Amino acid sequence: MDRILQLNTIFISIVIEAIPFIVVGALVSALIEVFVTENMIVRIMPKNRFLSVIAASLIGALFPGCECGIVPIAARLIKKGVAPHAAISFMLSGPIINPIVLFATFIAFGDSWRMVWYRAGLAIGVSILVGFILSFIVKESPLKLKVDEHVHDHSHQNIKQKLISVITHTIDEFFSVGKFLVLGAIIAASMQVYVPTKILTTLGGTKVTATLVMMALAFILSICSEGDAFVASSFRYSFAQAQGSIVAFLVFGAMVDIKNLVMMTGYFKPRFVILLISLISSFVFIGSLLL
Repeated sequence: MDRILQLNTIFISIVIEAIPFIVVGALVSALIEVFVTENMIVRIMPKNRFLSVIAASLIGALFPGCECGIVPIAARLIKKGVAPHAAISFMLSGPIINPIVLFATFIAFGDSWRMVWYRAGLAIGVSILVGFILSFIVKESPLKLKVDEHVHDHSHQNIKQKLISVITHTIDEFFSVGKFLVLGAIIAASMQVYVPTKILTTLGGTKVTATLVMMALAFILSICSEGDAFVASSFRYSFAQAQGSIVAFLVFGAMVDIKNLVMMTGYFKPRFVILLISLISSFVFIGSLLL
């Protein structure tokens, strides 16, 4: 009974923490759907694949959100004509390099800029590398067919009609993403209750194992990127090789956690999700070992 109550508490806390960002993500996605045209995107995004990946990675700094609501935004951008590799680079970097997350990281680590630069640097590096590789591998839309089916032309609407459309799309997007959030939160809460963190922390005796353990913890705990730095800072003295593994926790968890993975499987084709997770895991692991 105690474990069920604990699971219920963790589940509710995850959902409550994520809902505001789901709403923001759904709203931004709806605004893109209604007000952003394909011609606008064509004019803004660089034609060169490498420059488009860099631009998309850095644009993430302008969006004060977390990984909870970034997936539908990325999917909407792809549907609007943004190259998949650029949209994914934006999806990976946005939840990490935006000002709110970086400021929270600064505070969590005792007003120190070192961890902020390490986190932002590795996030941008991974998002660029993953995007660049995807630009050569992915030749067609990675979206599931159902995501591509609903294409609406809002160009003929007046401002009032567009605002109504934004509200309608926001509500539809919220409930569409919400079911993935609930499923992901249940899985994450179950993992936290039934997989004791002590089992994982005892394995982190070397730099390699510490990094793998912290990546696993980031995936299991599924904490929003606005709050994960405060949890990460508590692990500073748990491992002999802490710095790289802590950065791995901060970057990997904001790119891939349980609830985020469930959302991705709802929007993207399974093969693409497997490829994406493999690339992210490899680059985060290698990058953190170099710190």
